[in-house]
Amino acid sequence: MDHGTAREALVIGAGVSGLTTAICLAEAGWSVRIRTKDLPHDTTSEVAGALWGPSFQEPMAKTMAWTNASLADFTALAGEPGSGVRMAPALTVSTMPAGDPPPQARSIPELRACDPAELPPGFTSGFRAVMPLADMPRYLDHLTARLAEAGVPIEQRPVASLAEAAREAPLIVNCAGLGARDFGDDSVRPVFGQHVVVANPGLDLLFMELSTADEWTSYFPHSDRVVCGGVRVPGRWDRTPDPAITDRVLARVRALEPRLRDAEVIDVVTGLRPDRPSVRVETERIGTAQCIHNYGHSGTGVSLSWGCAHEATKLAG
Repeated sequence: MDHGTAREALVIGAGVSGLTTAICLAEAGWSVRIRTKDLPHDTTSEVAGALWGPSFQEPMAKTMAWTNASLADFTALAGEPGSGVRMAPALTVSTMPAGDPPPQARSIPELRACDPAELPPGFTSGFRAVMPLADMPRYLDHLTARLAEAGVPIEQRPVASLAEAAREAPLIVNCAGLGARDFGDDSVRPVFGQHVVVANPGLDLLFMELSTADEWTSYFPHSDRVVCGGVRVPGRWDRTPDPAITDRVLARVRALEPRLRDAEVIDVVTGLRPDRPSVRVETERIGTAQCIHNYGHSGTGVSLSWGCAHEATKLAG
């Protein structure tokens, strides 16, 4: 790439949305820089459960399209050694009666309804499938390496305002996540999450309970560890791990999977999901710059990452 003549873009934020968008812009011929408050391993993305899956957020038609677009990218990434992504066998269950999957779920690979014998006690319906699962520390390393190959620097220097960023580049992309509040969007709110990480006793199948409750059962096995959840606490800013939540998470997963009962607890990690009434991917003029917003993904930032990054790149022209 000829950086002297390439169009210049500044991406704000180095979570999964910022990194992915920067990659798409660079590969489309833009000369890209990233400025960020937190480096990739210090963002909420680092502690994400990171299962690609359906999004039920507004704008519904667009989030369905973005999720499906991301599936193609993650499927390709699963074939790349060292990407941190694999196509994992999955069991999703519910206490709701069995029914046809919603339209958002119909693109899930190898989706089929469970036989009653496949369901754990206490659940009345479920599906088997194969779904992309990202080991986030390794996946963020993969994205960072891909950016380095494309000549995209990541500078740990917070952006005070979009107006400041607009003075630095003709194209700015706001992937600030929860930080978008600092740029004037009060509709972005934190949703606290906490995962308990245990040593992997040999699990391969991932488990997800579909629930509208604030606590549910999930575990995501990676090569050396299992990330167990889950919980959502809307409006909580304090990221201090809650020992009571840890105890409840462990009690749920150990009741479900006997091999986890003696698994050593390695870590307890927390993060703040950037919740918003609808995902924001749109463009506006700020000073002399074009600003593309790409944030508000709540708990499905990984699932939407490639689709939204492709959309942002298309908006950039």
